[in-house]
Amino acid sequence: MGSMFRSEEVALVQLFLPTAAAYTCVSRLGELGLVEFRDLNASVSAFQRRFVVDVRRCEELEKTFTFLQEEVRRAGLVLPPPEGRLPAPPPRDLLRIQEETERLAQELRDVRGNQQALRAQLHQLQLHAAVLGQGHGPQLAAAHTDGTSERMPLLQAPGGPHQDLRVNFVAGAVEPHKAPALERLLWRACRGFLIASFRELEQPLEHPVTGEPAMWMTFLISYWGEQIGQKIRKITDCFHCHVFPFLEQEEARRRALRQLQQQSQELQEVLGETERFLSQVLGRVLQLLPPGQVQVHKMKAVYLALNQCSVSTTHKCLIAEAWCSVRDLPALQEALRDSSTEEGVSAVAHRIPCRDMPPTLIRTNRFTASFQGIVDAYGVGRYQEVNPAPYTIITFPFLFAVMFGDVGHGLLMFLFALAMVLAENRPAVKAAQNEIWQTFFRGRYLLLLMGLFSIYTGFIYNECFSRATSIFPSGWSVAAMANQSGWSDAFLAQHAMLTLDPNVTGVFLGPYPFGIDPVWSLAANHLSFLNSFKMKMSVILGVVHMAFGVVLGIFNHVHFGQRHRLLLETLPELTFLLGLFGYLVFLVIYKWLCVSAASAASAPSILIHFINMFLFSHSPTNRPLYPRQEVVQATLVVLALAMVPILLLGTPLHLLRRHRPHLRRRPAGRQEEDKAGLLDLPDASVNGWSSDEEKAGGLDNEEEAELVPSEVFMHQAIHTIEFCLGCVSNTASYLRLWALSLAHAQLSEVLWAMVMSIGLGLGREVGVAAVVLVPIFAAFAVMTVAILLVMEGLSAFLHALRLHWVEFQNKFYSGTGYKLSPFTFAATDD
Repeated sequence: MGSMFRSEEVALVQLFLPTAAAYTCVSRLGELGLVEFRDLNASVSAFQRRFVVDVRRCEELEKTFTFLQEEVRRAGLVLPPPEGRLPAPPPRDLLRIQEETERLAQELRDVRGNQQALRAQLHQLQLHAAVLGQGHGPQLAAAHTDGTSERMPLLQAPGGPHQDLRVNFVAGAVEPHKAPALERLLWRACRGFLIASFRELEQPLEHPVTGEPAMWMTFLISYWGEQIGQKIRKITDCFHCHVFPFLEQEEARRRALRQLQQQSQELQEVLGETERFLSQVLGRVLQLLPPGQVQVHKMKAVYLALNQCSVSTTHKCLIAEAWCSVRDLPALQEALRDSSTEEGVSAVAHRIPCRDMPPTLIRTNRFTASFQGIVDAYGVGRYQEVNPAPYTIITFPFLFAVMFGDVGHGLLMFLFALAMVLAENRPAVKAAQNEIWQTFFRGRYLLLLMGLFSIYTGFIYNECFSRATSIFPSGWSVAAMANQSGWSDAFLAQHAMLTLDPNVTGVFLGPYPFGIDPVWSLAANHLSFLNSFKMKMSVILGVVHMAFGVVLGIFNHVHFGQRHRLLLETLPELTFLLGLFGYLVFLVIYKWLCVSAASAASAPSILIHFINMFLFSHSPTNRPLYPRQEVVQATLVVLALAMVPILLLGTPLHLLRRHRPHLRRRPAGRQEEDKAGLLDLPDASVNGWSSDEEKAGGLDNEEEAELVPSEVFMHQAIHTIEFCLGCVSNTASYLRLWALSLAHAQLSEVLWAMVMSIGLGLGREVGVAAVVLVPIFAAFAVMTVAILLVMEGLSAFLHALRLHWVEFQNKFYSGTGYKLSPFTFAATDD
């Protein structure tokens, strides 16, 4: 956990990997996840690198695996997870895996093609049998069965030019949605010289491609004339109809129907055997695919990492550069030694100097990951600057709870988070695909602390679903007020809530042991009391939070050897902040301690005193809180204003003074070289300076940097204006703690008064109350979760996030670094 307060020390190491053992070494490093490789071939295109052929073979295998996976999904099967952690296979196994996969894929293609062909053939036989079995136009067929019925005309005329025409038939099947259009087009195109009959099948047939049941319409068209027959055939072809031969003799149709049924039965047997063989092939796919995918993914990752290495001049080893934590260097050496011993030549790793800023490495666990994620969402910290995450573990849930303080609501949130924590190791919980659930699950420990702190602040506010609880005896005696006020029965009947007055003798007996006295919930001046209390509490918390952020900047200055910033930046910032707004906190606490209830009516106004402090004036009607208050206030304002030029000019003048002797000693020929090297210098960013600001005036090694005076003064002026104005705006921003806390309390009270109070007052009998309260309590529970927990909780979460990002972290945290992304197989194994 030591790395939580500051990122770990990261070193640039150079790896010399023997060509024969390079693949094994990189594969071992991928299993351990220790290093992040740097691309030494950035100027070389991806198609010209050493292992591009191997990468392409892996990509071809991935395409084949994708085809097999689609076939498995098409068959309704589920791929099992791979058993255990599979290492990357040796390079010689790639050809074997490729041959097995291609052979299995080709076999699956053949079987699947045969199955499709058999299904299509079976579908045609079933449609033909359905057309013959539908019995279209029995009267029409019977009219031609006696004597020379084939050439007998439809109209029994003694003679004529058409007496030798033969009646022909076209039979087939069409999709139901096309049947009306087909019928209309046939009638219009053939001018009515046909007789068409359409009938829908009684039972649907299985579609040969999708396998889903589909309905069909069978049709029988009788016509005479060759030209009309050609039109009919062209129209049916356009509608993609299935046309089958139709025999006029009923006995011939029966024989054809029996023959079709026999062929269908035989074809179904062949199709069954084909599907059984397909199941066997898919079974082999299920055995090959999960481990094959993992191994090929790892192999491809290894070759991509090897493509980032350069080749030595002797072509006997590969040279790689990688970032690695200093803490992991012994493990790196051991992994390289174990991976290369079989080849007879050991791989070597040694640290090399580097002028680039190293990546940031902060190790987290399941508890700290969500808090570190909040910090990283603002920006990844620069190398070895102070990490706000350990302090965010406490301050973020606490500031959230100040705005969300309620015992009941906090308890519900705590129990929800506790259930996720207790079930975190269950596979079904981890495998849930719902994005909202995944968001809650990743932040389960954050929700746990948010709920716990909300319970604490709820006890401070003495609110549980907006109701006060009497845990301890009240410190107020209303009986004394009743005895001395002379309240009549009519007055008490008209005023359900009374104003608490501590000036009445015997009313205030002592402070409540913990939190706010529950009697305040029954007082008419309840809101005025909480309004004053929460507003002053917000200012105190805000000033303390901001001052703590400035103090954390001290650790950055000391760590990076920039001790001049302690006097030229940190001390003026603390003086400015505490001299103005720290004094405001002092006035609040002093008035709490020194002004009694008896003199509260004539107590001076802190707000007027604070305004007069900046105006260097006094108000005759607003007496001082303590002797010589005006002198103290004027001194603090002058001292705070005196810190502005120090903050504005101190650091730039100091850097220019230190840099001037170096400019005199340095040869003129190296000035341009130093300008080019300036961008590569490491930097310890503090006080919210960006990388450009640090390049201008915050480098660790100013003697080697080329300083531009205009840029130095400009960046320092921006920082000074941002800090001074930010002290005012940020202090006012913390008043959101007061506003959201009051809003949450009032919304809870409105929900109770508009829902539960009405339900509790509807029925006095047990049966009536039970019937009434069930739906009312259900509505109250739904609105509590939807409005107060979800909506109000999200609002308080976002405001707490803003207070940490803008008001707290910008005092010491730059967030302009980048994460260490080690080469690892962890995602592939998962």
